[in-house]
Amino acid sequence: MTTTAAETIPVRVGHSPDADDAFMFYALSRDCLDTGRYQFTHELVDIETLNRRAFSGELELTALSLHAYAYLADRYMLCSCGASFGDDYGPMVVARQKLSRESLQTATIAVPGTLTTAFLSMQLWLGGPCKHVVVPFNEMLDIVEAGSFNGQPIDAGLVIHEGQLTYQEQGLHLIEDMGKWWKRETGLPLPLGANGVRKDLGLPVMTDINRLLYESIRFGLEHRTAALDYALGYGRGLAREKADEFVGMYVNDWTLDFGDRGRAAVNELLTRGFKAGILKQHVVAEFLPSVHRAV
Repeated sequence: MTTTAAETIPVRVGHSPDADDAFMFYALSRDCLDTGRYQFTHELVDIETLNRRAFSGELELTALSLHAYAYLADRYMLCSCGASFGDDYGPMVVARQKLSRESLQTATIAVPGTLTTAFLSMQLWLGGPCKHVVVPFNEMLDIVEAGSFNGQPIDAGLVIHEGQLTYQEQGLHLIEDMGKWWKRETGLPLPLGANGVRKDLGLPVMTDINRLLYESIRFGLEHRTAALDYALGYGRGLAREKADEFVGMYVNDWTLDFGDRGRAAVNELLTRGFKAGILKQHVVAEFLPSVHRAV
């Protein structure tokens, strides 16, 4: 893609309607930054929908599950920033009663999407495929509590986003935390999500978009009160204290830059997924150059 200096470049951004993503994109969505010739428009859509839309490449910048990225590496390159890591915490399998891993291998598990990294990590933990039903992520806790979805019995659920902080309020039991399991297994944080820039934009434009995303994340971290005020609108009823905790879990130094350890974690996940037969090809992640090396 070639452009003149004066030409406006539209950048359609897709991210989840969640407090952490809203916090990350606060500066870009509220025109707090000088974006020059780049005109950002935002589409807030659940991550599984974004994963599937990415196959057609309609968005220039999009949130991606790292599971989905394994099938999209020919179309998108990963930003050096904008990651969501679970560092000894992450997606959780919860149920109405305590269940063993062995019993879950034959149970029916509600999941938020088959291209989510949560689903990939759960399959790695279980040791293979499982019987599952895809349900809306924001209804997960209610569905597990009720024990059914559209008339189908549900034994457990795979929780992402703020439900990780609130599942106990509905009397549910934690069966396993994927981030804790992954840390025990590998010593690494669990890489969950990233932002991908479409490769056909060309490296100069991709680099600019990566830089502007970094600046938006940094602006939010440096203006936390205002960014959190904005993010609360996407917290689905979370109290401010809980929303602040949730944002802190997924917008932090890892989000400013993957770093060497974060890149290693991504490739470890992709390698293990391939060796387990879950991913059909072995992908080595491609990252845009770092804007800033987080310390």
